[in-house]
Amino acid sequence: MPFINVKVIEGVFDTAQKQRIISKLTDAMVEIEGENMRPVTWCVVEEVRSGDWGIAGNPLTTQDVRTLAAGAAATS
Repeated sequence: MPFINVKVIEGVFDTAQKQRIISKLTDAMVEIEGENMRPVTWCVVEEVRSGDWGIAGNPLTTQDVRTLAAGAAATS
């Protein structure tokens, strides 16, 4: 059974956005595997604590992600 696991930094996405992630990713998977697999396609959104995620050896915080989403460079 398909299992989609999405990890995001805490506090970046609200409940509605996380529900949209689940819906859209499930739709994408079902498009590939067929509609009969929808009832058994799992999708989990996990939040990682701010600062517990790193890129290129540097911690990434919730504020860094918000800064990147706004089009500016992260400072961490």
